Formats: sequence, C-alpha cells, structure tokens
Amino acid sequence: MNRWYNSLMLHTISKEEFSKKVEKYVQEKNTPYIDAVILFMEEYSFDFSIAPKLLNQPILEKIENEYRDLNLLPKIKNKLPFS
Repeated sequence: MNRWYNSLMLHTISKEEFSKKVEKYVQEKNTPYIDAVILFMEEYSFDFSIAPKLLNQPILEKIENEYRDLNLLPKIKNKLPFS
C-alpha cells in the first residue's frame, strides 16, 4: 500500500477507537492480542504497517508480554534495586 492510503487509514480511525476494537476482539473471540490486531486489520483491509501507530501503550505491552510468554522475546530479568 502507498503512503497516501496509510495516511487516509490513520485519519479514518483514532488510536482510542482502534484499541477499543482490539480489546473487543480479544474478549469476544477469546484470542490473544496480536491475533486480534491481525483479524481487525484484515477485516477492515488496513495496511499492517500502520498498526503500531494505532495501538495504545497498554495493548503494546500486552502484545510484548504475549511474545515473551511464547519465548519470541527474551525474558526480562527482575533486578532488585540494591546490590
């Protein structure tokens, strides 16, 4: 898809609206967040490259945690604040 189309899609839906729809997909379809994003993008024919610009921070963190649980991202080692 071209830049013009991506720009149009970014102005078609707000970050809040997109994030609410993703949350709705997760609840209704009992699916992981990343799958909900993909399903939504496919259903509305959105270019996947604009997804990161439409996701709010809490959903980005949930997707990151899903990837960590699947061992697709390294685990974060918890360090105590003192040595």
